[in-house]
Amino acid sequence: QVQLVESGGGLVQAGGSLRLSCAASTRTNIMAWFRQAPGKERDFVAVITYNGRSTSYADSVKDRFTISRDNAKNTVYLQMNSLKPEDTAVYYCAAGPYYSTLKNQYNYWGQGTQVTVAS
Repeated sequence: QVQLVESGGGLVQAGGSLRLSCAASTRTNIMAWFRQAPGKERDFVAVITYNGRSTSYADSVKDRFTISRDNAKNTVYLQMNSLKPEDTAVYYCAAGPYYSTLKNQYNYWGQGTQVTVAS
């Protein structure tokens, strides 16, 4: 069983930055970030392989967000720059065996951290 704990969310002005962290209780393979806005589906944001050599992003965050990881700390990060009000959501990290943008491919989920971007 893998436990994931996110942190780093908060309130920020449009154009600002935040860095989310997700600490895993043990070694994980593929790690990803998803987000869910009120009344909407949980959507893919970014994914990274264990060695960090492959990453993918949703079109809506490409060139603004960066996913990275520190395997010595079992932690994955999401650096979010140039934030927009439409980035407001609960952000979840997830762990799974497959490199995928599909939420049903992930076995383990964190509890989520709220990101609110004020206009």
